[in-house]
Amino acid sequence: MTAIEATLDPREKKSFSFHATTFRKFLVGSARLLFGLFMQLEVQGLEHFPVAGPVIVAANHVSNYDPFLMQFSLPRPIFYMGKASLFKFPVMDIALRNLGAFPVYRGEKDAWALLHARRILDHGQVLGMFPEGTRSKGRGLGVAKTGVARLALETNCTISPMTIIGTDLFFQQIPQRTTVKVQILAPLHPNKNETPLALTDRLMFALAAALPEKIRGVYAQTPAGFN
Repeated sequence: MTAIEATLDPREKKSFSFHATTFRKFLVGSARLLFGLFMQLEVQGLEHFPVAGPVIVAANHVSNYDPFLMQFSLPRPIFYMGKASLFKFPVMDIALRNLGAFPVYRGEKDAWALLHARRILDHGQVLGMFPEGTRSKGRGLGVAKTGVARLALETNCTISPMTIIGTDLFFQQIPQRTTVKVQILAPLHPNKNETPLALTDRLMFALAAALPEKIRGVYAQTPAGFN
């Protein structure tokens, strides 16, 4: 799909929010109370997170609960890509769009989704992404795709790395609550002439260094001389 085709995409006819809607605030608040029944959330490094302006939050991906934990940990609304199949049903479609989500067709270059992601950043908002593209399910970091880095380089946008530990253990410690630890790391800024792969490596090795050794996966060993 080309950039021109993206502007003619059927998704262009739908409305997408670029702010925290009342529905979103209600649902996030309700979900926070619900999650609090079986989870204890510990957040570190919030001082690293930009209080304003466009930013991409890039986190390791352990379970389907991660987007909730990302949002609970930050004071600003996060906007996400969601697989297109979730938007097939009208009620779900409306709800997800009001929550700040937008559909992406996985496994192909979705020019419209990339265009919409840029719009979110152009509005000075927070875009949430998982560089691995899929859940690790606690098995450790997998090889990351370069989408986060490409978007950051194209828009000269700050990346805010975030580690999430513990969501794969939900409901396994009942009646005790599961402790989930979220850490916001120092922001990464794209360097002039940096390649997407180089920026992706910087991001992933930063995430790995902040994770327990057993879940660093393919990024467990930092190459000599890497910085």
